[in-house]
Amino acid sequence: MSGSHPFRVLRARPLWIANGVITGVLALLFAVFYVGANVDPAGHMTKLPVGLVNADEGVGQANLGARITESIEKSTESEDKIDWKVMDEKEMKEELGEGKLYGALVVPADFTSSITALTGATTTGTPARPTLTVLTNQSAGSVGSGLARTATTQAAESASLQVGEELTAQTEAEQAKLPAAARVLLADPAAVTVKDGHPLDSHSGLGLTAFYYALTLVVVGMLSANVISGQVDHALGYTHNDLGPLRRHRPLIRATRVQTLAMSGTLMAGLSLLLGTLVMAGAVGFMGMDASHLPLLWLYSVSAIAASGIGALTLLAVFGTPGMLVVTLVFIGMAVPTAGATTPIEALPGFYRFLAEFEPLRQITGGIRSILYYDAQGDAGLTRGWVMMAAGLVAAALFGFGVLGWYDRKGLHRIPVETTPEESAVPA
Repeated sequence: MSGSHPFRVLRARPLWIANGVITGVLALLFAVFYVGANVDPAGHMTKLPVGLVNADEGVGQANLGARITESIEKSTESEDKIDWKVMDEKEMKEELGEGKLYGALVVPADFTSSITALTGATTTGTPARPTLTVLTNQSAGSVGSGLARTATTQAAESASLQVGEELTAQTEAEQAKLPAAARVLLADPAAVTVKDGHPLDSHSGLGLTAFYYALTLVVVGMLSANVISGQVDHALGYTHNDLGPLRRHRPLIRATRVQTLAMSGTLMAGLSLLLGTLVMAGAVGFMGMDASHLPLLWLYSVSAIAASGIGALTLLAVFGTPGMLVVTLVFIGMAVPTAGATTPIEALPGFYRFLAEFEPLRQITGGIRSILYYDAQGDAGLTRGWVMMAAGLVAAALFGFGVLGWYDRKGLHRIPVETTPEESAVPA
C-alpha cells in the first residue's frame, strides 16, 4: 500500500491532459452541433416546401389569380429557398395535415372579380378589397412555419404590387373617373391575412410536445442503458456497487461479452414496458398533454425506449468507458439539432441534413408527431419511424454482437476486480 497522499495525483500531467482533451473535445462538439445548426436558418434554407393554391374562378378570359401564382412560382427572389408546390385546396389541406408543408398561400375564388370591380368603382363607394390568405403550420415546427410565413407574406405582397402596376397601366385613361380610395387600392389591390392552416389543441406546446416527448423517450432509454449496464456488471461480480458509504461486491460469475450484452438487452426490452407506461402516464395523465391514439402511443413509446436503450447498450459494450461519451454524442449531441423539431431540416447546413437521415431522435420525433398531430397517418412520419427503429435495432445487433464476438474469440475477456472478503461491505 502506497503512503503517498491522494492529492498527489493532481500533480500528474497525464491526468490533466487526458481529462482536458476529452472534456474539451466534448465541449467543442456540442457547441458545433448545437450552435452551428441554428446560427443562420434563413441563410441555410433550401427548398422549404410551401403550398401555392389558386382557387380564383376568374372573369371571362381573365384570371388574375393564375397570373399571381405563376409570378410567385417563377420569381427569383426566393433563390431556391422556397419550394413552391402548386396544388388545389384539397391537396393543400391533406399535405398540411401530414406535416409535408410548412405553410401555404391561397388565392380566393373571387379574386379576379373583386379586383375588376375596383376599376369600375363609382363615386358612391369602393368595392371590398380581395384577400390573399397565408396559412401557417406550427405542427411541422415553429421555426419552419415562421420562415414559411415570412417568405409567403413577402411573396404575396410583391405579387399584389405587381398586379397593381399592371392594372394601373391598363386603366390609365380611366384613372380620373375613379374615387381617390379606389385609385389607392388599385395600386396595391390585395390584402394579406395570416391564418393557422392546421390548428392544434391548446396543450400541444405550439407544436413542440412531439419533440419533447420523443426527446424524453430517447433520454430515458439512454440513461436506463447506463444504469442497466452497471447493474448487470455488478450482478455478475465484475464491478463494485457503492450504496452511499457502503461498497458491495458480489461473487464473480464469468460471462462472455456477448452473453453480457444479451442479458443487458433482455433487461432493457423488459423494462421498456414499464418505462414507456410511466412516460406516457406522466406526460398525458399528470401533465395533461393533448394526445390521441393512446394504445398506439404507448406501443410506440415502449418501442422507442427499447430501441434507444439497446443501441446505447451496444455502444457502451463495444467502447467501454468512453462509450457513454459516444452515446451522448449520438443520441443527444448530434440528435437534437437534426431532429427537425425547432429548425426545419431544409434550413440546416448540408452536413446536418446528412445526419438527419439516420439520427434516431428525428425518426422517433416524426412518428410521435404523426400520432399526436396527424391522426397517426403513415405518410406523416409514422411508417418511417417504425422502419428506422427496426433498422436501428438490426444494426445495433449486428454491430454489437459482431464486435463483441470478435473480442471473445480473440481472448479479450473482461478482467474482474480483485477484492478481499473484508471489502464486500465496508465504508467506501
